[in-house]
Amino acid sequence: MKYDVIVLGSGPGGYVAAIRASQLGHKVAIIERESLGGICLNWGCIPTKALLKSAQVFDYINHAADYGIKVAGQEVQFGDMVKRSRGVADGMSKGIQFLMKKNKIDVIMGTGKLKAGKKIDVTDDKGAVAEYSADHIIIATGARSRVLPNLPQDGKKIIGYREAMTMAKQPKSMVVVGSGAIGVEFANFYNTIGTEVTIVEYMPNIVPVEDQEVSKQLERSFKKQGIKIKTNAEVTSVDTKGSGCKVTVKTKKGEEVIEADVVLSAVGVISNIENIGLEDVGIATDKGKIMVNDFYQTNIPGYYAIGDCVPGPALAHVASAEGIICVEKISGMNVEGLDYENIPGCTYCAPEVASVGMTEQQAKDKGIDIKVGKFPFSASGKASAAGHKDGFVKLIFDAKYGELLGGHMIGAGVTEMIAEIVAVRKLETTGHELIKTVHPHPTMSEAVMEAAAAAYDEVIHI
Repeated sequence: MKYDVIVLGSGPGGYVAAIRASQLGHKVAIIERESLGGICLNWGCIPTKALLKSAQVFDYINHAADYGIKVAGQEVQFGDMVKRSRGVADGMSKGIQFLMKKNKIDVIMGTGKLKAGKKIDVTDDKGAVAEYSADHIIIATGARSRVLPNLPQDGKKIIGYREAMTMAKQPKSMVVVGSGAIGVEFANFYNTIGTEVTIVEYMPNIVPVEDQEVSKQLERSFKKQGIKIKTNAEVTSVDTKGSGCKVTVKTKKGEEVIEADVVLSAVGVISNIENIGLEDVGIATDKGKIMVNDFYQTNIPGYYAIGDCVPGPALAHVASAEGIICVEKISGMNVEGLDYENIPGCTYCAPEVASVGMTEQQAKDKGIDIKVGKFPFSASGKASAAGHKDGFVKLIFDAKYGELLGGHMIGAGVTEMIAEIVAVRKLETTGHELIKTVHPHPTMSEAVMEAAAAAYDEVIHI
């Protein structure tokens, strides 16, 4: 079979690229070895948010008295939470199937392997091999949980994110190794439903890529919720011989052993680039990533790569944007490269974390004269009414030109608010223009206007 475009992998990079290619008039096929939607839809972004919603509902019930409501007899039905999460993921996967049919994209189920001459062999679940060819082949094979030598995942006592969302029963205690988005989201979920959780983070702060003030606030909030946190700490070994795990943690004070039912390894992801034929074709890689130019072309004409298997942030929305740019360039459109300095990052624990652009420290390290404005949700009427006063909005401006260099938020619902900052940065809006943009009252988003005003000593409500 000959196509204009073949996409290898159907995650948020691959399926979006396939749809856009079809919209632009190409004959398209997509190859998937597991489930349409990839890791994000089936084992990442979507099902974890479903679990976190269940935890949020349980937390609301536990604190119903704070809102003048009496509730009795609440109990976690862990299996039902997992079942709901899987149901949400399955429903979304069926939605991708519909989109493939709607856009007349051929779905080829099996394991793809690249060949020279712009061809792919696909092996189905019965071992049969079929060859396909295309003028353009887009590699979108994503990533998987990184496994450390001292944390070999056995799927039972030392687990990755997949097992964390489909456990047969709720553990009484858990050690989470790593405090990036995956680590803190699962830590928050399990802690909220009653598991005793300890986070071990190698860096000085949890969520280490975030602005330091955000990291410190999240640590305070987590400790208030009962999560134990060890920073500047390293898991050196895990003894799984007994009924549970004995986790040896090296800290500045020395070694200590933490006992837990299960250990969740959340130390990042690694690209899926092995055994897909890169060497056979001669496609260049470096440090476990496929090397591409600004429009995702590899060093071999006709082969492209997007998403978690190329350098850049391993985020679903980045993969989708890359897929669209790649296909539009293939189609001869006049397109701009992606601005990687204006990519929002969101973490969906409670309180939520969202950010874009430079942290305060990064701006200082570049020698930029800055103005910093911060508005706490404790001064927000909407936050008080909602009962979610933890957190703040922090904005960083170039003092000379008023350019918004970065936005950092922690609080309830801030993942829905960060898009405003991304948009105003894209439009090169200044601090004064943001102050003069009327925000609705009472809303959490007012904190954006107030934080901008705070940077210029014009803030009203603090």
